[in-house]
Amino acid sequence: MPTNAPSRWLPGVALCSSLLLSALPAMASDDFLAQAYTPDTLHQRLLDQTLTRLAPDADPRVMRLAARALSCADPDAERLAVIDFSLPSTEPRLWVFDLRRQKLLFEELVSHGQGSGNAMAKTFSNIPESHQSSIGLFRTMNSYQGSNGYSLRLEGLEPGVNDLAYERAIVIHGADYVSEDFIERTGRLGRSHGCPAVRQSVAAPLIDSIKEDQYLFTYYPDPEWLASSDFFHCNRDESQLAMN
Repeated sequence: MPTNAPSRWLPGVALCSSLLLSALPAMASDDFLAQAYTPDTLHQRLLDQTLTRLAPDADPRVMRLAARALSCADPDAERLAVIDFSLPSTEPRLWVFDLRRQKLLFEELVSHGQGSGNAMAKTFSNIPESHQSSIGLFRTMNSYQGSNGYSLRLEGLEPGVNDLAYERAIVIHGADYVSEDFIERTGRLGRSHGCPAVRQSVAAPLIDSIKEDQYLFTYYPDPEWLASSDFFHCNRDESQLAMN
């Protein structure tokens, strides 16, 4: 049944005019993250600042990785959604940003797949019928009406990591098991077959905000992915924009 929980669709938040970020500590357990959290171009620094300022409750290190991936994939992207699967499903862990207007549009609960874990997602897969969520960078496609109602198709951009998302029918959709009431009853959200499901009451506006050639970045501290993803090791030439 649809939840009556109030929407977390948020008004715009003004971006601070300062262009400097305080240095943030890297995760001591992962040398790669120490490098990833040091953006080396002006675009990445500005995008990093935008995301961390607009979503102060999010882990700034995750936002920095999202900024690096998007800067590599499409520096001119207008919208970006970020999911932090290192957080439990009982906490808001999905953020949607309007990059052009520098606004946080949504801060939401989001489910993970049945095969990925209970309250905490711990395992991820690109394999059909695994019922696990996938990590990495996705491009959004078209919206449609399907068995789960209004939904949004996703194109996985990372070979071997999420590139079977379309084949697996991994889509964003609304679900009655994504609600505060469900958390109160069970101690966690319900789980999908691998789809990032959101509250039914917010599904349509959220989908409309990021459909058609925008981006979704889903994070989990998987060492192999962090070390090998092309979107963290991009050679895009922006040297003319580099900050000293």
